Amino acid sequence: MSSECEDKKDNTDSSQCAEGSWSLQYVTGDLFSCPEDEALAHCISEDCRMGAGIAVLFKQRFQGVDELKDQKKVTGQCAVLTRGRRYVYYLITKKRVSQKPSYESLRQSLEDMKSHCVLNGVTRVSMPRIACGLDRLKWENVSDILEEVFKHTNISVTIYSLPRKTETTVMKQNMHR
Repeated sequence: MSSECEDKKDNTDSSQCAEGSWSLQYVTGDLFSCPEDEALAHCISEDCRMGAGIAVLFKQRFQGVDELKDQKKVTGQCAVLTRGRRYVYYLITKKRVSQKPSYESLRQSLEDMKSHCVLNGVTRVSMPRIACGLDRLKWENVSDILEEVFKHTNISVTIYSLPRKTETTVMKQNMHR
C-alpha cells in the first residue's frame, strides 16, 4: 500500500502525515459513499436514541439499536456493529441525548475505538466532524484529539463534510425524526 497521504482524490486535503502511517484527510462529500470495507464512526449517547443529525442516517442505514444496547457500553466507550465487511463504531460520548459531550469523554471513546481497530486490523476509518454539529464541540480541539489518539498507529482517518448548503438542509431534515 502506498502512503495514505498520496492516495486520496482531488477533493481531499491531507494533513499531519507523520509518526508512522497515521493520517488525517478531509473530503467534501457523502460519508456513506466511502469504500464498503472502510470503518465508519460517529457519536451517540448511552441511551442509543439517535434521533437527530447524522445519527438518524446511521440508525436507518445500519439498524441494530437493540444490538448496541445489548453491549451495555457507557460514556467513554465505543459500541460496535459489524455490517458486511465493515465495522460501524458508535462513540458513546454522553449519558443522555439531551446532554453535551466533553472533550475527555470523546477522547476516551476514541481510545476505545482505537483499541478495537488495532485488535481487528482496521486501518481506515471515515467519520463526520464528530461532536461538532449538534454537540457543538470545536473542530480545532477535536482534530487535535484525533491526532493525539491515532498518531502512533497505522490508522488513517478521513473526515467527510457535506457542502455547506447540503449540510444545513440535511441537518434540518433529520432534526426531529
